[in-house]
Amino acid sequence: MSDINNRELDRMLQAAFDASTKLYQERGFQRRVGFGKRPALVSVDLANAWTRPGNPFTCDQEKMDNEIIPGMQRLLKAFRAQNLPVVHVTTAYEITDRNAPFTDMGLWHDKIPVDVVDLADKDLWAIDSRIAPVKGEYTLLKKRASSFHGTELAGILRANNVDTILVTGVTACACVRQTICDGIADGFRPIAVRECIGDRVPGAVAWNLFDIDAKFGDVKSVDECVDYIDGLAALNTAAE
Repeated sequence: MSDINNRELDRMLQAAFDASTKLYQERGFQRRVGFGKRPALVSVDLANAWTRPGNPFTCDQEKMDNEIIPGMQRLLKAFRAQNLPVVHVTTAYEITDRNAPFTDMGLWHDKIPVDVVDLADKDLWAIDSRIAPVKGEYTLLKKRASSFHGTELAGILRANNVDTILVTGVTACACVRQTICDGIADGFRPIAVRECIGDRVPGAVAWNLFDIDAKFGDVKSVDECVDYIDGLAALNTAAE
């Protein structure tokens, strides 16, 4: 789609959102979960197969290079300064033969090309070097859309007394959304970081963030999230 078409799509979506917001608010939706006392950063699938060009999973490169990665760098700097938990999530499969009688792909390969993300090709599922994990951060390998489904994520977060998850990554319509939905279901306060969430399809980010904000978590800017993290430091200092 051209830039002109994308701008027109954004205009139409915003008009629809404005109308839907009125309906939602009249019916008691769009309540706030708010920030809690101890956050973790959960970065979903910001690995090379999604962040770099040339892969079936490649996402919007302009947004990736100019918004998502720079926003992630700001968040990581803030989290690392306060020694707060960071979880980098990626996806890969060990048995990628679609005709194999047994595979760790489930049936997802019947819908999307998950078979291209082979565990043997570490470069594909490695976290983008621009936001690479540092010592003390955890890299979680998932097999499904949600970062919670069939993984140790909830247990790790609870063991570290986390009550709030700042969720970033790709894609808005699938893995990010499912992570947020499961996050609130598991009792965490999900915060979707607006500038740090992407997709492959025009309009997908705007629509999903609107719907997430109405039903499953709060959508906040990078600035708001960094201010929140910096504020925690001030609270901790005051408490001492």
